[in-house]
Amino acid sequence: MPLTVHILFLACVALATFSQNLTGFAFGLILLGLVGAFGLVPVADAANVSSILSIVNVWSYCRHHRVRPHWPLLRPMLASSFVGVGCGVALLGWLSANSVHALRLALGVTIIVCAVLLLAQRRPPARPSGRPALWFFGVFSGLLGGLFSTPGPPMVYHLYRQPIDRDLARHCLLLMFGANAALRLALVGVDGNLSWNSVYLAAEAVPVVYGVSWLQARHPPHLPRRAVEWIVCGLLAVAGGSLLASGLKG
Repeated sequence: MPLTVHILFLACVALATFSQNLTGFAFGLILLGLVGAFGLVPVADAANVSSILSIVNVWSYCRHHRVRPHWPLLRPMLASSFVGVGCGVALLGWLSANSVHALRLALGVTIIVCAVLLLAQRRPPARPSGRPALWFFGVFSGLLGGLFSTPGPPMVYHLYRQPIDRDLARHCLLLMFGANAALRLALVGVDGNLSWNSVYLAAEAVPVVYGVSWLQARHPPHLPRRAVEWIVCGLLAVAGGSLLASGLKG
């Protein structure tokens, strides 16, 4: 790979890390989207790199921030998303190409609608939703991650609608997606689809992930809640749009 490609790849990693630390999600979404748009590395390698660096990003974030897992919320999130990741990986191998493209279209429309509804919401509900809703969105997020390596939108939509602290939501999302990335990486490794190129690119990007997390901890951006919600909705719209585009292209 030419030096300019390496530099551009590391810049994509830095932007993805910054967004993930700010909102609690979007690392894989941004990294895969930018790498795919610029044609920097094969998509399969980019997905594996994203999984490795998601784990590194969670580790570096926890080193620089006080993260206290809220287990009553996090346990069902982890359990349900693990089920979804396993089902998504298995489903991907079973579906035909046409079925996958149709599923991308349906999910893309759903995510864009979720982004619009989240932005239109004027005030959160008086009480948090029950555990069944948490399980539903957890399985949905895991399924999306297992199928397309872009977990996040369903659970992000659910948590950002709840009357809970935004830091708590961000921390739970970071831990959940880090665990999901570890599970997906293990499944890919067992199948023999983890290339040395993925490992090399991930190792190259680790200092960037750590450095961006360190800078954000030292100089955290002070954004109002509504601004963060706009960023979240914009990222959700990008996720839905990318799924729609890939579905239509297929």
